[in-house]
Amino acid sequence: MELMFVLLAFLIVLISQQILSFTYSKYKRILVDSDLSGYEVAKKILSQYDLDNINVGKVSGELSDHYNNSKKIINLSSDIYEGKTIASCAVAAHECGHAIQYKEGYKPIKIRNILVPFVNFGNSLGYIVIIISLASSITKLFIIGLILISFALIFQLVTLPVEFDASKRANKVLLQMGLITQEEQEGTRKMLKAAAFTYVAGLISSILQILRIVYIFTGSKRDD
Repeated sequence: MELMFVLLAFLIVLISQQILSFTYSKYKRILVDSDLSGYEVAKKILSQYDLDNINVGKVSGELSDHYNNSKKIINLSSDIYEGKTIASCAVAAHECGHAIQYKEGYKPIKIRNILVPFVNFGNSLGYIVIIISLASSITKLFIIGLILISFALIFQLVTLPVEFDASKRANKVLLQMGLITQEEQEGTRKMLKAAAFTYVAGLISSILQILRIVYIFTGSKRDD
């Protein structure tokens, strides 16, 4: 049973990564009619929302794109930054979506930021507490450990609406600003859905991990 939790979590994450990889490989080869690079798309969207104080930089790696609100910079991976493709437009617009969320005071992203120190603390201490509880079979200690590591699960749960909303904003603004055509929007939507599924898979994997830990503890209690 314990092995089943591990394998299921692994398979879900692996499938989500393969779907994203396949989708990205497809749409990074399809050029957009606007002939705009990911960098240019990001700059146009930021300007449209009076966010000219935010820079757009280039980072190494594949799909390593992210928005850093403290430094006011959108970092795009090389292929996204330079590419003039459906994938480039989708990812660049998605990261702009996060910048817009901060400007408009989107509540879920505020909640996610509040959770960060709790997640870091919980991950550092939670598993140590659980290991001690497994060795000592102290139920109350196990519950404390479970609560601590559950902050990461709550963080992932809050992350879902943040990512879905950023993608929704991206698809809407790309079309409204004429950065993509109606036909190209199907591709950007599929690209962003594939990326969003990785967050769903991560959440399911975390749930399975917690269920596995509960299963191990209850099993050890039965053996006592």
